Amino acid sequence: MSKNSIQKIIVLGATSGIAQPLLRMLARDGREFLLVARSQERLAAVRTDLLARGAANALTLEADLVDSPDLVASFAKQYFPDFDTLLLTYGTLLDQAKCQISAEYAVRELQTNFVSAVALLTSFVPYFESRRSGTIAVITSVAGDRGRRSNYVYGAAKGGLSIFLQGLRSRMYQHKVRVLTIKPGPVATSMTADVRSAPFFANPESVAAEIHRELESSNAEVIYTPQRWRWIMAGIRALPERVFKKLSI
Repeated sequence: MSKNSIQKIIVLGATSGIAQPLLRMLARDGREFLLVARSQERLAAVRTDLLARGAANALTLEADLVDSPDLVASFAKQYFPDFDTLLLTYGTLLDQAKCQISAEYAVRELQTNFVSAVALLTSFVPYFESRRSGTIAVITSVAGDRGRRSNYVYGAAKGGLSIFLQGLRSRMYQHKVRVLTIKPGPVATSMTADVRSAPFFANPESVAAEIHRELESSNAEVIYTPQRWRWIMAGIRALPERVFKKLSI
């Protein structure tokens, strides 16, 4: 995929810890952006930074992505026409212990990490079908590759999203639209500040650089970042259930 095919990018979750370094890299070649997130103040800061780094244009939309998928899609089509790339980067790292005692909390977090993402993507898919080109790139997580006792509700959300993307990729193949699933391992952002363990957490800039490289020059359909997580998760998936359930992970 040529970098020239990515020119107008909608970013859902533009203030996230991975999105910001990625957008700075994309801005260097004069791209245009529609930045969507909940905080107008933080969006304004991201917009100013991207314009200073070479972005041709950067619109902002303050929106709750969990509650307003149709609003976001309608705004994009009206005020940011002919976009070619949709990048979904938002999510929350839920409290597994709280999920185990509060059904309301568990359902709310599933709504944020899975249901709302499906709703947003579904709202944009008809546009890409009619366009017959473009890229839909979504950040999920390696946590979705196998259910673990320490985060199985979060893993279920991310695993469900990855399966949704797999089916969407098959659907969009005939329309020549690329669907890219991005599976980071643990990344040192504000979202992970309470659970961070230095030896296992990647730098967000290095993760963003890998995503940037894949967006610009690769036709990959699923990427792990850092790349070692492809092999780590292959090993974890290969463990028999009778062995895996005894592990405290």
